[in-house]
Amino acid sequence: LAGVVMRKDLCIDGFVFGTVTIGGMDATDTIIGMVRDLERRDINLIMLSGCVIAWFNIIDPVAVYSATGIPVLGVTYNASEGLSENIRFHFPNDRNRLDAYTRLGERTPVLLHTGQTLFLRSWGIDISDASRLCNDFTREGKTPEPLRVARLCARSIFNISKNQQNVL
Repeated sequence: LAGVVMRKDLCIDGFVFGTVTIGGMDATDTIIGMVRDLERRDINLIMLSGCVIAWFNIIDPVAVYSATGIPVLGVTYNASEGLSENIRFHFPNDRNRLDAYTRLGERTPVLLHTGQTLFLRSWGIDISDASRLCNDFTREGKTPEPLRVARLCARSIFNISKNQQNVL
């Protein structure tokens, strides 16, 4: 995982990295650890590119908000019927994972100034404020800049790691 600290003027002010288990349930603890590793008091929002990552590793935004005191915003980019059936298929006996997904709740569609639609879930921040922040942080398309930069960093780190493993 990669996190970027970005100011409202879109200046980057820090990075943090972490790892999660594919198909695990450790993403919440990793994100809490990443926020703590930053040792900063000026972070006002944790913006997540989805709450289900790394093959159904489900983030608990309530736990992240409770542990950090920082509001959490989950951003997704496409309308969907949800993941319940996929979770039941791939993890047929994992009621905890399905419950964690269900607790995420419904997403709210938000039309950006770019004409694109995002789907938001928020904890500790009103959806109208979350919508405004997504608009402020989106220059073009539908990916807010902090998430776009974090994704670029994560892909680069992943590719470096993959290439190093191929050498060994």
